[in-house]
Amino acid sequence: MAGPSHDPALYRSRDVVPVRRALVSVSDKTDLLALGEALAAAGVEIVSTGGSATLLREAGHTVTDVSSVTGFPESLDGRVKTLHPSVHAGLLADLRLEDHERQLDELEIAPFELVVVNLYPFVETVRSGAQGDDVVEQIDIGGPAMVRASAKNYANVAIVVSPSSYPAVIDAVRAGGTSLVQRRELAARAFAHTAEYDRAVATWFSEGTLTQTDLPEHLTIKAERLATLRYGENAHQRAAIYTRNGGHGIAQATQLQGKEMSYNNYVDADAALRAAFDMVKPAVAIIKHANPCGIAVTAPNALDPIASAHLRAHECDPVSAYGGVIAANGTVTLKMAENLKDIFTEVIVAPSFEPAALEVFKAKKNLRLLQLPEDWQQERMDVRLVSGGLLLQDADRFPDDIDSVAKDWQLVSGERPADEDMTNLIFAWKACRAVKSNAIVLAKNSATVGIGMGQVNRVDSCRLAVERAGDRAAGSVAASDAFFPFADGPQILLDAGISAIIQPGGSVRDDEVVAAAKAANVTMFFTGERHFFH
Repeated sequence: MAGPSHDPALYRSRDVVPVRRALVSVSDKTDLLALGEALAAAGVEIVSTGGSATLLREAGHTVTDVSSVTGFPESLDGRVKTLHPSVHAGLLADLRLEDHERQLDELEIAPFELVVVNLYPFVETVRSGAQGDDVVEQIDIGGPAMVRASAKNYANVAIVVSPSSYPAVIDAVRAGGTSLVQRRELAARAFAHTAEYDRAVATWFSEGTLTQTDLPEHLTIKAERLATLRYGENAHQRAAIYTRNGGHGIAQATQLQGKEMSYNNYVDADAALRAAFDMVKPAVAIIKHANPCGIAVTAPNALDPIASAHLRAHECDPVSAYGGVIAANGTVTLKMAENLKDIFTEVIVAPSFEPAALEVFKAKKNLRLLQLPEDWQQERMDVRLVSGGLLLQDADRFPDDIDSVAKDWQLVSGERPADEDMTNLIFAWKACRAVKSNAIVLAKNSATVGIGMGQVNRVDSCRLAVERAGDRAAGSVAASDAFFPFADGPQILLDAGISAIIQPGGSVRDDEVVAAAKAANVTMFFTGERHFFH
């Protein structure tokens, strides 16, 4: 239902509004005393509640309790204290209108010109691992009501929801009042604040009630701009990076050195994480244009596991690795840094870097180093924009007990390999998930030796993988992210000397594919699960 209609001629101009009365009720007490001191010095009446009132009084400031304004005591364990006409009439009265001013006088209610409110720490409570009623009690009711009322009435009221706004507000109070432009900007921040808060609450309820087959009926994604980038994928495209509240990924990484990140750097760094962190052992992935040039885990008994993994990944395709983006799933060591001294690299992303490695990298001033947040984690859901909407799906993840899962793979040709060879097949199966479809990965000793990616048919991907592997193809294992529709693709691999193939199976011509493997006396497994990556 629409609000009342008013004759514009009745409105009086209110640009600068002096602050005579302030309502202060904050959960985050950061810099509250500095604000209180400035308000008191300016002769502003401070009306406050609970802990905010106590802190201000202890600092020697005169504070009016909300209960004395409402004539009603705080009740229900503090659930009801500001939800009262004596408060909200003072927030919502539009004093540009003589009639509103008259009604306030008749009701003996004084208006507020400044409202300082931030909400209960709901998100922080959820992150702490709290459950049930402990979380519910952190759902603020009175706070959002005051914030929204004040923001709606920005023509008369300045609403402050973050301590970061205190300095500008203090300056305005000292200068004689807040301006209309300032109040409108504060209102925009306030509505964004409550919108994000409501989204967090709604998400918590949705995630708590969803079944494994349900997806949320309503999806709200809130992100804040972290930085404007020089350009997007190409120089004529504008671009920026945004951080999502609660995110723990590449957008939250700390840049330790190097040029500013580009759009493509972020895309490739995220793809590199996807590849390296699928592995349990120390692993490195080298990415170019969102596709792997090489993925490898450490060699057995390596003195420096992460440096070993990098060298083995680099050997897969040294030409394409030029100008690549590297991700390591462990600390980047001095040895790895020394191995990279003469290799042009755009970005290295890792959980941490040895101090000695950082000293080596200082000589490569343009090299970007990204350190992941301590709580880095892979996303549980994937979101992709499409024209007019977006797609949401469960993230494609491997189970932690994939070794146990592998025992249930269907052996359709040849003999079950020894444990060491099964480890190689599991590595290849994981690695192919990081390759753009159609994906074919050739691997030997848990390192890629040939990769075929992004082709519109699987035969060409097989040819590309074998061509890049060269002599290394013989004796390697092959993984395909989806089934082979015909036997021609596997035949290319078999002719190159592949020792085993792992694929999902499920083609109407599976019998032909299996027959080709049997004729070559090559082991073949069906996993029953594909890993497209578009």
